[in-house]
Parts: sequence; C-alpha cells; structure tokens
Amino acid sequence: MIRIQTLNKISPLGLELFPRDKYEVASGIPNPDAILVRSASLHDTVLPGSVMAIARAGAGVNNIPIPECSERGIVVFNTPGGNANAVKELVIASLLLSSRNIFGGINWGLSMAGRADEVPDLVEKGKSRFEGPELKGKVLGVVGLGSIGVMVANAALALGMEVAGYDPYISVDAAWSLSESVQRAETLEGLLSKADYLTLHLPLGEETRGMIDAVKIRTMKKGARIVNLARGGLVNEADIIAALENGRLSAYITDFPSAELLRCEKAVCIPHLGASTPEAEDNCAVMAIKQLMEFLESGNIKNSVNFPRCRLERRAPHRLLVANRNIPNMVGQITTLLAGADVNITDLINHHREEYAYNIIDTEQAIPDEVLATLGKVDGIVRVRTL
Repeated sequence: MIRIQTLNKISPLGLELFPRDKYEVASGIPNPDAILVRSASLHDTVLPGSVMAIARAGAGVNNIPIPECSERGIVVFNTPGGNANAVKELVIASLLLSSRNIFGGINWGLSMAGRADEVPDLVEKGKSRFEGPELKGKVLGVVGLGSIGVMVANAALALGMEVAGYDPYISVDAAWSLSESVQRAETLEGLLSKADYLTLHLPLGEETRGMIDAVKIRTMKKGARIVNLARGGLVNEADIIAALENGRLSAYITDFPSAELLRCEKAVCIPHLGASTPEAEDNCAVMAIKQLMEFLESGNIKNSVNFPRCRLERRAPHRLLVANRNIPNMVGQITTLLAGADVNITDLINHHREEYAYNIIDTEQAIPDEVLATLGKVDGIVRVRTL
C-alpha cells in the first residue's frame, strides 16, 4: 500500500481519485510515502525519511521547506492554474472596486441605517462623493502572464479595456492562450507609463520583492489604480500608502491586509479570498493528486517547484529513478554501475533544473540491491528508488 498523509481538509472530489486497493489515505499515518497539504506549515515539521513527495493543493509553496526537500530528494508539487479562474474573477471585481468606490459608498450607506424616510434624500445628496470612472476604454497593465494573468487580460478585453502585458518569461502555453489583441510591453517601465490600472500576477522572490516602489509609482500616470492579489511583498507598502495619501495613486486593492493598509482610506483590503471558492479547492485537489499519483506510480514529474519536468513512457519491466545534484558525470557514473552489473538500459531520460537533476531509466533486468546501495552512496545522488 502507498501511504498518503493529509495535513489539511482536502476536497473529497480529489481524495476519491485514490484507488482504495492501492492507497491508504489519512491524517494520522506514520512514515507516509507522500504528504498532501494546503496551508499547513511544514517548516517546523520533522519530515520522515519515507517521504518521497509533497503535493500542495494550491500555487504558493511558502509553507514548505523547499531547500531541505531538494537536498533530500523530496519532490514538491504545486497546482499552477488550479485556482486561476477564482482569482481572475476577484481581480475583475477589484478593478471595479478600485474605480467606482463601491466599498466607500456601501460603508456610507450603512451609516444611514435607522434614519428611515430620510434615506432616499440623503442618498441623492451624497452619492456624488463616490463617483468613479468606467473601465471601458482605459488601459490595463498586466504584469505576469501566467495562467491567471492571461485570463485577466482576456477578460479585461471583453470589458472593453485596452490591455498591455509584460512578462519576459512567458511560457509557450500561456502565449497560445493570450488574445492577440493584448499589446506587448517591452519593459516594465514602458507598461507602467501608460497604465490607468495595474494588476500584478508574479511569484514573490528576490527579484520581485518590493518591485512596485516610489520610483516605479512616479513613472505611472497620476491617479492610477493598482490591484495586487498575488503577493503582498511585491509592493513597497510604505510607498504605496504615501502615494495614496499624496494623490499619486487613486486606489490600491490587495488580498493581503496589514494594520497600516487597513488605516488607509484609499486602500481596500480583501481577507485573502483569491482562491476561496469550492471550485478552486476541487480543481487544486484533483490536480495535486493526479500529479502525485503519476509520480508515485510511474516516476514522472509535472509541476514540481524543485525538480525538472520529466516524463518517459514506460517500455520495460523495471524502472530506476535517481535524483541528484546537477554536477558533471552523474549520468556516466549511474550507467557505468548498471553496466558493471550486466543491467541493460532500454530507455533513459535526464533533465535538470538549476541545482538538481532527475533521471528516469528503464531496464530489462531488475537492479541488484547491492547496486542500488552503491548508487545511494555516490557523491551528488540524493535519492534512489525503483518501480
């Protein structure tokens, strides 16, 4: 039996994919083969040596100790795009919230509760305070054209907006999905200079942390509006607040509240609801579990954040899977050991990603235990398993 430990409530639509005759799935399983998680933090968790993979039912992996997993050959999966539609819909709502001051108007309306017959007249007298522009005809700048960014860009076009996108690393799949009406910005500064509205769809890393700061804001149109449902750290929060207070920005909508932003009148803080839909939870669970099952049963890797995408159709009775550091002569050492044991290789694939590489090797003969033990001791190899 393959043992799966769940650390959060996982959608039943995903869990029912596990065949009961092959998998044991529960929250209290000791020494699991894999862990299925949503938001639970693993940073202070001692991961058993049995763990081969961790699947995160969501896109972000800040709750998982990626460097430790990589060093131990634990493949970490996420589900990019699984919650894309949910986030896209909230971005569209946020664009409207940033433009029409709906939030301020509703709060003002609530303040009139109990004034009975006065309400209609008060509404007519005070509604002009909450006037705001339409989206149609305005320029939306989309920074990051992954699954969510592409969907936002296409939806904004349908609303009559002009859309420009910036992403120097856009994937082929994303490019195929992006409407040809979306203008391509050559530089971030070029995009910022013409955007009436800006929406961010990037991972948080050293290169992107605080990327929207006072310098970048000064290149934007006076009165521009920013939507950030990706990661709070993508902006310099103090600079955002200063720009809201001095009128450089008209509004900032974020899914990542802070005490300072909550005190800022022109900021609208959503309590991290981007992926909070039952459909997104189902999609992410199904995606995570399918990827996990394919890895555990065939060794193929798709949507890993720490090891390369690697897939090989199986054509032999035995399969060797080796994770190693991306250093010279690793494949040579592996194949030499197999040849010395008279093991014939029928197919082999090796891919690398930054510091680590992954090998799928199909063989006609079973690999002797002593060869597997020797492989595990080769400097640079972090995990060996067979199927």
